[in-house]
Order: sequence, then C-alpha cells, then structure tokens
Amino acid sequence: MSDALTLKNVSYSYHTMQGETYALYDISLNVPKGSFISIVGPSGCGKSTLLSIIAGIISPDTGSILINGKSVKESGSSIGYMLQHDHLFEWRSIYGNVLLGLEIQRKKDENGKQRAEKLLDQYGLGDFKASKPSQLSGGMRQRAALIRTLALDPEILLLDEPFSALDYQTRLTVCDDIFSIIKKEHKTAILVTHDLSEAISVGDTVYVLTKRPGKIAASIPVEFPDKNMTPLMRRNSPQFKDYFNILWKELNKND
Repeated sequence: MSDALTLKNVSYSYHTMQGETYALYDISLNVPKGSFISIVGPSGCGKSTLLSIIAGIISPDTGSILINGKSVKESGSSIGYMLQHDHLFEWRSIYGNVLLGLEIQRKKDENGKQRAEKLLDQYGLGDFKASKPSQLSGGMRQRAALIRTLALDPEILLLDEPFSALDYQTRLTVCDDIFSIIKKEHKTAILVTHDLSEAISVGDTVYVLTKRPGKIAASIPVEFPDKNMTPLMRRNSPQFKDYFNILWKELNKND
C-alpha cells in the first residue's frame, strides 16, 4: 500500500518578542492510503500545530511534507480539515452550509451540488436539507460539518478533536457515524485527540507525542480480531484495555 502522506524530519517553532518556543521537533511518519491514524500527547505538545502544518496553514522550519510522494504544491491533492466545533452558520440551511466550501473554492457547479445532495441523502440528513443548524442535534450537526468537508472530495481528512464539544453518549455515537462515513468514502484520516479510548477505537496506528517540543515517543499499531469492528465494538473488545494500558504507560513515561 502506497503512502498518502509522508512527513520527513519536520520541526517548527513559534517566534515572539520573548523569544523562540519550540513546538515540534524532528517529526517523521508515513500514513498509508485509506488508513486512519490517531495522534495523542499531553496538552501543548503541538498536536494541532502538526495538523496546521500538514494542511499548509503554516510552514515548518525544517523538514518536508509529501502527498502521494510529491510536495504539497505539486501533488494537486486536497486536504479537508474538521475542527472541534461544527462552525455551521445559523442563517444558512443545512444544504447551504454544506455548499459553503464549494462556493469558497468556486466549485459550486452541478457536479458539486449533486455530490453534496447525494452525501446528505446517503448519510441520513436528506430530510433536513432545509433545516437550520439549531434544529439539529449535536451529532447531526457534526455529521453535516463532515459532509461539508467531504463535498470537496478531499483525499486526506484532518480531524482536530471533532467530538470534544459533545456529551459522552453523543460522542460515542457520532464517533461511530463519522468513522463509518470516512471508511465508506475510502478517505485517509488523521485524528488528534486527548482521549486515549477514542484514539484506540478508530486508529490503525496511534502515535504518541512527548511534551513540548513534541517528538514521536512511540508508534503503536492497533489490531483487533475483526477488521470491520466499529469504534464502539472495539471498546468492548478484550484487547482494548491492553492497548489503553500501553498508551497510558507511554504518556506517563514522557509526561
């Protein structure tokens, strides 16, 4: 399986009037096409900064980022970014919110609109196209936010704690929903989270970062007996607690 994303020796530091603060140091990792990886680490270790670098929002001080073996500028592949909050506009319908990315990128043609409508129908929001965000549950809003991202047909999805604003029960359900949608759409996904259980429940591999400056302390492959297990099913598997203990020890070792 070829790699959708490759990071080689990526480092980054923030520059302020008070001096230089190192955020990330010498990050190297490979993300195979179609895989779902999780990144965990203590607060302030640079997890979200790493996503911003991958998305091209900020440039690393050193190192390189390759998408399908080419530089970000040469690859032509798109990257979708899903944040902690859904950022749906109340004055737009759900359909209007889903079309927003297409409008911004000037891709709101018939093909784009048909894809958006198909995604809404396929993933249970077809009957809510005319609804306003306040009329939907938190889980449905997050699903709408994901569909807005998928409407642009990105190859790689970056998920920055997308479930953290939800209550625990809704979080479990939405995690299952979004995991299922990403797998059905054959996307490559990178999740940043503080929640070890969440990281294990979705990840093919979990990367552990040290405290700032963030370095990769461990790369832990996650395997369960059934490859078709949902995140919730993984949580109920006997192997789950073993992975949790491994991650807990790695985090405490590097805290």
